Amino acid sequence: MASTACFVIISKNDIPIYEAEVGSAPKKEDLAYQHQFILHAALDVVQDLAWTTNAMFLKSVDRFNDLVVSVYVTAGHILSCCKHDVLFMLLHDSRSEDGIKSFFQEVHELYIKIFLNPLYLPGSRITSSHFDTKVRALARKYL
Repeated sequence: MASTACFVIISKNDIPIYEAEVGSAPKKEDLAYQHQFILHAALDVVQDLAWTTNAMFLKSVDRFNDLVVSVYVTAGHILSCCKHDVLFMLLHDSRSEDGIKSFFQEVHELYIKIFLNPLYLPGSRITSSHFDTKVRALARKYL
């Protein structure tokens, strides 16, 4: 069965800095726009939930038909002065919560490595092909 998954990293100012369609379902351009819209619409819900819980992994913050939005909030959301706060958002039809949580944790480690690179400007788009390859490999492994 083909799976649908769209992964996005959102910066502090609600700007996507990385996007990838990582599911095994056939890629259609109109669906990619729909996935972006669903994830963008879930941002308000995420911002409200992030302040009411200490959990970094928010399992199911929004639904659209059979698709679920899961979010991983970095620790910076606790500090309102943190300029490097990001959200990892995943639109998926998977039922494996453990796999999704592991995916988020490993992508977070990859993001930290990018962030610590002195040539990376925080908040700018992530264009590294190595990062993209690793994220897609993690998606195949866990999703």
